[in-house]
Amino acid sequence: MITVFFAGIGVASIATALATTPLQIAIGLFAIGVFASIYHPVGIALVLEGRAKTGMAVAINGVWGNMGVATAALITGYLIDHAGWRSAFVIPGVVSIVIGAAYGLMIWRTAAPKAAAGSKASTTQAVFDKALFIRVIGIVFFTTALGGLVFQSTTFALPKILAERAANLDVSATLIGSMAFMAFAAGSVGQLVVGYFVDRFSPRHAFLIVAALQVTFFALMPGLAGWAAVLCAMAFMFAAFGQIPINDVLVGRVARTQWRSRILAVRYMITITIMAATLPLIGIVHSRWGFDTLFAILAITAAAIFTAVVFLPRQMPQAAVAPAE
Repeated sequence: MITVFFAGIGVASIATALATTPLQIAIGLFAIGVFASIYHPVGIALVLEGRAKTGMAVAINGVWGNMGVATAALITGYLIDHAGWRSAFVIPGVVSIVIGAAYGLMIWRTAAPKAAAGSKASTTQAVFDKALFIRVIGIVFFTTALGGLVFQSTTFALPKILAERAANLDVSATLIGSMAFMAFAAGSVGQLVVGYFVDRFSPRHAFLIVAALQVTFFALMPGLAGWAAVLCAMAFMFAAFGQIPINDVLVGRVARTQWRSRILAVRYMITITIMAATLPLIGIVHSRWGFDTLFAILAITAAAIFTAVVFLPRQMPQAAVAPAE
């Protein structure tokens, strides 16, 4: 499926570049989105597969994803300026197809040895309590929905927030962009720190700390301006991004291998749906009451996440791994 992911995005991107009407462009973008949606349920499941410690692996995967989002605008702008808008679809499309072909070849070359090894040893599967599974997955879905609201609100509104709160510093647009970059960088560091922590301590404890940090810094943000607002923004981005790997680790701990992709698909469907619904909410809240009210809403949301995490079991099972050959 990862080969289909790369190849599908590549072909759809090139097809979009050949579009001559807005409708054709819309169809092409829809196709790109369909193939792109393959990654999270399949890719994250691959990251979780066969690992006893999954926190850092998931965190690194997330950081690379953030880097892709951060550099996409820069690469697209450069290609448009130097080779036209169609090149912004053709060149990444070709690169995606090449990567997909390389990945498919790698899988084909390693499939036979793995099949032979599989005939000698079977993968160990932990037996999980059904009530524990339902309890943890229910909390994962609930915190995923609220976390999607927090993540989208902070990432989408961050440049505007910084522009408003740093206005008294008489800063340029470039400096505002640099501040936003620093905030996103702090978020990436948050993922790595939490991933490291989850591998060595309880995911419940890490989740409680992250949720508590979110509540604290969202509650502090109203009324702040200047560099105090910038530093607070970096802190709540650290906490907002830090939540991302924890839910995936929890799925890896309680879900059997054959169910992980399905659960991850539902989880990311919830995230994307909430994120889409968040955009008009941000506009309405900001236009009527300002960002202070938005931060109050986010503080309450983070408090609800903290409350839900309290009900996670104190002891979580370790991820099952295949026995050594």
